[in-house]
Parts: sequence; structure tokens; C-alpha cells
Amino acid sequence: MVVYPLWFDSLGAKASALLVETPDLRILVDPGAAEMQPSFPLGPEDRRRYRERALGVMREAAQGADLVFISHYHYDHHTLPLEAPDLYAGKVLWIKDPNRFINRSQWERSRLFYEQLCRVQGLVPDGFLQEPGEVEADLSQWPTRRPKDRQWINGLTELWRRGPWLKEGEVGDVEVRFADGVGLRRGRTSVRFTEPLFHGGEYDRVGWVVALVVEVGGRKLLYSSDIQGPVIEAYARWIVEERPELLVLDGPPTYLLGYLFGQRDMERALVNAEAILQGLEALIIYDHHLPRDPRFRERTARLWKLAGQKGREFLTCAEWFGMKPLVLELTEAQR
Repeated sequence: MVVYPLWFDSLGAKASALLVETPDLRILVDPGAAEMQPSFPLGPEDRRRYRERALGVMREAAQGADLVFISHYHYDHHTLPLEAPDLYAGKVLWIKDPNRFINRSQWERSRLFYEQLCRVQGLVPDGFLQEPGEVEADLSQWPTRRPKDRQWINGLTELWRRGPWLKEGEVGDVEVRFADGVGLRRGRTSVRFTEPLFHGGEYDRVGWVVALVVEVGGRKLLYSSDIQGPVIEAYARWIVEERPELLVLDGPPTYLLGYLFGQRDMERALVNAEAILQGLEALIIYDHHLPRDPRFRERTARLWKLAGQKGREFLTCAEWFGMKPLVLELTEAQR
């Protein structure tokens, strides 16, 4: 198995994209890129330029891909088909289920994605709608005493039951499959997509994501998508139990600390990342969310120190390429 990191936040645009190549298939993972937030130390034109560069790298990688995986419907994880139809043409798409365990904004974005996929193929989107199926929102393993959490889930469950739902199947020359909880095998290569995971902490309003595990010849990659640290202890235990040789782990969004991301979840994310460093001998790409913040090294200093003490390979995507994370390079140049 060969893994090519394509673009991550440390390179200057919001992204978390890989190309995974085995003897049996090539998987393009989360081909999306978004401009950095206005607080990032770049002007609007440069932020746009880095985003275009990231998308260009993904479009080039797509030429050799068989399968495209989309873990959720944020624009730093997928690109709309009208902007880059070549990302999806002739591919098998394994995408986050757009009908269940999805929040309202991603529900709408998934339908926009389908609509544009149909338009590119010259098809009518209404032909890919269906009546809602069964909805079982069993979240008993995530108990909560907060009435607002229950109200949120009840409201989403009503949305999922009301529909209409999107269909799996052939959309022109594209085959669309829903990834949640599915496994597949191609030759010696095993691919597993997890059940929906919270995007951050329990009942985080951002919704859910699907993680990816690829295994071939006794080697394993775990791509965690956006679990933000992870914030949830059970996710850290699962990662250690999987024992991947390569772990792609996003960090907590420290640039939102005190605004949309709380100190309690920050501490949980750090403790859980420490548990992963203690329990897992793996190469860890620790990127996405973090390198949007000029202070990300300072705010996660204990992790880098622990990685050094343990002799762990723990680095951003930029460092994988022998470079300094762009946010650090820019802030040092401004001093």
C-alpha cells in the first residue's frame, strides 16, 4: 500500500485529501478544498490561490483513481461536481449516507451534490429520489441529560423520516454507493467504512462523519476524518485497538477555542491524543483544523513533547514533505 497525502491545512488551504494505492485499487479520499478563514495570515487573493492549487492537485490525482470516498459534506472534504466534474467521472463513489445521521446543512449540501452530479451527466435529479426507508436513531450508547440534545435528535429524526431520500445506483457513468458501516474487498485489499461518528463531541451540531480503514498485506491505514482530536474517548480506544501502521488524525479546532470550541473538549482531545501516542506505534499525520491557528504548536505542545519522548513519528502533512506548516512560516515572517 502506498499513501500519497495530497493536501492538508498545513499547506495553506483547508483540506484532508489522500490518494491510497494498493495492488487492487486506488482510492481518492475526501477531494475537497476550502479557503482559509479571514483570520489566517494571508490576503483574500492568496487564500483563493492556495485553494485553487489544492484542487488542482486533487484533480490530477483523480485521473488515476478508481474509487472516490467522501466522509461528509463539508466543502473542505468534497467539491461540487459542476466545479470539477473530472473528480468523479467514471468513478465509483462511496459517500456518507445522505439520508440518515446527517444534520440539516449537510442534508441540503448532499442534495446539491446529487443535483449537480445529475446535471453533469445530463440527467434529471428527480429520478434519483425515493420514499424514506426505516430510521432507527438509537443513540443509547451516548446518554445525555440535556433536553436540547434530545430536541435536536428528534428534529433530525423527523427530517430523515419525512424525506425524500436519495437513491444509490448509477448516475450516468458514475456509480454511487452509501458508505456508512459497509465493507468491501478487491483482491487482497479490504476497505471498511465505519458507522457514523460524531464530528467532534457527543451531539455536536456539526453532525456526523464516516472514517475509513484500508488493509492489504498485513498493513493498515486508518483515516479518521473529522473527529477533532478525537474529543470522544471511545474513538481513541477504537483507534488504538485497530493498530494501524499509518494514522491520519485531525486535531481540535484551536482557532475556534473559546468561541465554537470549548476548553473542556480541548482538554479531552489532548488527553485522547496522548492515549493514542502511548498506545500506538504508528506514523501519525496530525493535521487538519490545527494548522489554521498560528498558536497550534503552543496549544498542543504536550503532544509534540510526548511524541518526541516516545520516538513516535508525529507530524503535519507539510512536515511529511520536509516543509514548515505555512501558518508558522507566515507568522515568523511577520515578526
